[in-house]
Amino acid sequence: MSAAPDGSVIQREAPRADLIAFEIKDRITKPDIEWMSSIADAAMTTHGTIDMLLIMSNYEGTDLGARFDGYAGSVMARSVAHIRKYVVVGGPLFVRAMVTLSGSVMPVQTKTFDLSEEAAAWAYLAEAGPAAT
Repeated sequence: MSAAPDGSVIQREAPRADLIAFEIKDRITKPDIEWMSSIADAAMTTHGTIDMLLIMSNYEGTDLGARFDGYAGSVMARSVAHIRKYVVVGGPLFVRAMVTLSGSVMPVQTKTFDLSEEAAAWAYLAEAGPAAT
């Protein structure tokens, strides 16, 4: 595991290179969202199509500077064309509702799990097989 500069996000080990997994452990700062975005950006560049897992074990919100970060915003916009499955574990109800809604209007398959169902989320992604073709 590696941690973002301010420690609000850690990258979790994943069983395949085209699956990136992050755990949100605190309030997300601008340096941390940029760190997370750079990992996603590199994975999309390397693999073309990826899957992403976010485990929100202790999400405390997002700093204003992180919400409007230009680099993070550009990576997020491009991710629509590069993410096959976007899975969120835990998190507040409004986050899970946004993830579900976005899956109905974008070409990204979304799914949410309760925090207690983290193992099921990993199993769901394992069953899906490689994202990159």
